[in-house]
Amino acid sequence: MTQADNPTKGTRGKLVVISGPSGVGKSTITKAVIERLPDALLSISMTTRLQAPGEQDGREYWFVSRDEFRRRIKDGLFLEHAEVFGNLYGTPRDKTEEALEAGRTVILEIDVQGGRQVKVIYPQAVMIFILPPSTEALADRIGRRGRESGEVVARRLRGAQSEIAAASKCYENQVVNDDLERAIDEVIRIIESAPDA
Repeated sequence: MTQADNPTKGTRGKLVVISGPSGVGKSTITKAVIERLPDALLSISMTTRLQAPGEQDGREYWFVSRDEFRRRIKDGLFLEHAEVFGNLYGTPRDKTEEALEAGRTVILEIDVQGGRQVKVIYPQAVMIFILPPSTEALADRIGRRGRESGEVVARRLRGAQSEIAAASKCYENQVVNDDLERAIDEVIRIIESAPDA
């Protein structure tokens, strides 16, 4: 990505972190925000997990070996990284920095643990946490996915409660997703009103 690709040439972009518990609708909100903000793009994570059929390197994820990922950790090349279900995931620092320098709004859709890591490196990051209207509504959304047993749903809800508690410490903006369009509009308003990095 070059300065020539971007209409806001000369202005450094904004780094936005969007987090929220599983089932809260953060992916839907993030996708809509990217469609409506012309200079916004979703950061592509790097992972050690196997590439699934139909996936393309650099589109869904950057796929690398575990050795390569560990080397990048050692060299400080990630904004944040975590191990999830035995696979490593991280946000490449160089690609994020290139996009910010080109004036783009870079959105990271990551968990609270990753969000805290990013906030240390970029204190000016716009931190947005998506909340469910209630615990009951979240349980209903997770249950409606139909993929999980009652035990898994209960575990996800416990995880959501601890995520919400942790987010209150480093996410300045909290948006309740009780009405999808209103939540999308609120996230866009927060991003547009934030100062440039």
